[in-house]
Amino acid sequence: MEVIGIILSLFLLMFFAYRGYSVILFAPIFALLAASLSGLSVMPAYTELFMAKGVTYIKSFFPVFLLGAVFGKVMEETGLAKGIAQYIIKSLGQERAILAVVLAGAVLTYGGVSLFVVVFAVYPFASALFREANIPKRLLPGTIALGAFTATMDCLPGTPQIQNLIPTNFFGTNIYAAPTLGIISGFAIFSLGIMWLERRRKAAKEAGEGYGNHTLNEPEIRHDVDLPSWQIAILPLLTVLVVNFAMIRFFNWDPNLLAPFVAMKLPLIAASIKNVISIWALIIALLCGIILAVALGFKRLPAGGLAKTLNAGALGSLLAIMNTASEVGYGNVIASLPGFKAISAALMGIKVGGSPLVSEAITVNVLAGITGSASGGMSIALDLMAKDWLAWANAIGMSPDILHRVASMASGGMDTLPHNGAVITLLAVCGLTHRDSYGDIFVMTIIKTAMVFVAITIHSLTGLL
Repeated sequence: MEVIGIILSLFLLMFFAYRGYSVILFAPIFALLAASLSGLSVMPAYTELFMAKGVTYIKSFFPVFLLGAVFGKVMEETGLAKGIAQYIIKSLGQERAILAVVLAGAVLTYGGVSLFVVVFAVYPFASALFREANIPKRLLPGTIALGAFTATMDCLPGTPQIQNLIPTNFFGTNIYAAPTLGIISGFAIFSLGIMWLERRRKAAKEAGEGYGNHTLNEPEIRHDVDLPSWQIAILPLLTVLVVNFAMIRFFNWDPNLLAPFVAMKLPLIAASIKNVISIWALIIALLCGIILAVALGFKRLPAGGLAKTLNAGALGSLLAIMNTASEVGYGNVIASLPGFKAISAALMGIKVGGSPLVSEAITVNVLAGITGSASGGMSIALDLMAKDWLAWANAIGMSPDILHRVASMASGGMDTLPHNGAVITLLAVCGLTHRDSYGDIFVMTIIKTAMVFVAITIHSLTGLL
């Protein structure tokens, strides 16, 4: 009955999320349903467990969500993001339309712009290019997803996206963990994804299918709009990357910085400075990026000026962090139930290759798929099992860097199932439905998921990091 209660709870959460209901409201409802079916007192489970774990997540990552959302909004409202997207897409032209859209999304996400902002920034130009090249519009969501939702989200070393930051808090690593393996995996994902999309484009062309007669959310590109040059627009992105790298690699952080705060016996304080250096570095880098983006694009801000843009970014971050924190709270309630012990033992019992990597990859992937959130699923998995995986890795002399990279990559695998918020947003922006375009997004999901296990195999055979 206990396991059935967990399965029922998970199914209901997936169903309601897919139907568009907020997980902020329904995650605690279904977590408490599972708790009650397992004989756990409902109110303490809500206030002392669900809320406590959600607050812990907010404490760790809210500054990154906040500054990341503000940075993305400033890049969007000043036209800097669109300036970069327009340049890349126009430069490569109709002959390489798919590659152009993929690169536009990749550059923006690797520079720290949030995935949702990238969708809005790239779509108008990508849609116009697909129309000019007579490529079916139904291929556009899969193309944008390949550029924004895959390698630059969690594979490539140094990406400032939250999916690459979360493991640092559990493994004491930094966002450049396992760089060679990340670069190889990222290149393979892009190559395979583009091959698939080009194959689909050629098949459509041979069948006589063109862009299509679409009416929903068709953008009008105004050529009289003065967008900033790409050389100027890319400076804030480079600033985020360079400052972040410098603060991690070259800045000498005092290991005793936390000592006065430990003495205060503050709740939720980090165990060691190495667990928060990557977060601090990214906070400083994003702040520098915001200041430079505002300075470069101040004259292009819309009516309402700077205050409206900053406020919109700040408010947007609240929804993102609360969604993820609610999913984290849900996962921890489930993990406390007796029925989950059997599930946990089964996952830890996966000892393929004699290391924790396959166990980690499957656990993170499954939980990301269930929650429809890469960051939420990974946070749940690491909160529950990171200590066990790290102890296992230490026992066999395995670097925590590979644990970091596998967790990060696995989170971006099955998270893009149909109920994923980014997928739903992407389809809505493109004016298409799951029936029209989800098939290609799912292929990107399969490629991304498979690549995690390819990376594990490469590491197991060569020890490459």
